[in-house]
Amino acid sequence: MQRAAHTALYVWPHTVSAAMIRQCLKSRVPLQLSSRAYSVVPPPRDSEEKEMLDRILRVDHAGEYGANRIYAGQMAVLGRSRMGPLIQEMWDQEKKHLEKFNEILAENRVRPTALLPLWNVAGFLLGASTAMLGKEGAMACTVAVEESISEHYNSQIRALMEKDPERYTELLQIIKEFRDDEMEHHDTGLEHDAETLPGYWLLKNAIQLGCKAAIYVSTRV
Repeated sequence: MQRAAHTALYVWPHTVSAAMIRQCLKSRVPLQLSSRAYSVVPPPRDSEEKEMLDRILRVDHAGEYGANRIYAGQMAVLGRSRMGPLIQEMWDQEKKHLEKFNEILAENRVRPTALLPLWNVAGFLLGASTAMLGKEGAMACTVAVEESISEHYNSQIRALMEKDPERYTELLQIIKEFRDDEMEHHDTGLEHDAETLPGYWLLKNAIQLGCKAAIYVSTRV
């Protein structure tokens, strides 16, 4: 039995103290050590799962990239106004989101969408053009975009929970955290008079229609 216990303890021996080894041998209970070799995304079990995970990572990366460019456009117009610090704060959070998805894509060898150059220009123009309508225009854009991203994250959360929540624990945690940040940005936009913009609902619906189209093509291209 001692030989079996020694075998169980062979993984990462330099992280196990002598006291822990003695206790494990004494109790004849194998020491519990994490065997996961990945940080966020589990190795795909088959081609179907790989395709699903690739789509999730690719579109989420594209969404965070686009959000970064929108805030960059807003800052180009309103950066020196009283709204500058608030927009910068939200942009800083989006930068962290994008950095994390850059890391996850690299770890899992997932290519980003081929449409990044388009989202680079389109995102900046959307942010800048709505900011030219004033702070209400910028906040209306923020509400529309962040609501769309939050809804998309929620759909991913439901899909992963239905499949295997324990298998995707780390990925779910990240998506939920980022979803909560996006909802905070959405609420911030409402708190700063987004709905007072003339034509608010028309602008919001138009932006969200564009977001849905961007999500669709980014998942596949």
